[in-house]
Amino acid sequence: MEFTHFNEQGRARMVDVTEKEITDRTATAMASVRMHPETLEAIRTGGVAKGDVLAVAQVAGIMAAKRTWEWIPMCHPVALTGVDIRFSLAGDRVDILATARCKGETGVEMEALTAASAAALTVYDMCKALQRDMEITDVRLLEKTGGKSGTFRREDLTWRK
Repeated sequence: MEFTHFNEQGRARMVDVTEKEITDRTATAMASVRMHPETLEAIRTGGVAKGDVLAVAQVAGIMAAKRTWEWIPMCHPVALTGVDIRFSLAGDRVDILATARCKGETGVEMEALTAASAAALTVYDMCKALQRDMEITDVRLLEKTGGKSGTFRREDLTWRK
């Protein structure tokens, strides 16, 4: 496998995507925030003093996806055509599912991963007064479509779109 993120001198570079085909591309990533059941119940019932945790986390995830290229040095600015953040509250955690879409020369895996991560960090920030030992876990790519490499889908996880 040839690595394209290095120039002839072995130094990092931003990959040139000029010749890549423009295709519809999607990526879905997930993150989980583990917490005490009481903290989860406060999120569910609106009992967090800072406000609606999931609404703020949703906006944070979307904003982060749009600015991924500013966080990750070798990412291209991507003209996203859509970002969706969904939440599932169960047992001892909030699961965050982030999907990013574009029509372009490069994929949106990093945008989906950044969206899920930023939403998880926001859940932590909104709830830290209730619980400091929450854990952000299992940040991972679940699926990507489009581009030369085609479709990737994790087979070891069950998840809901």
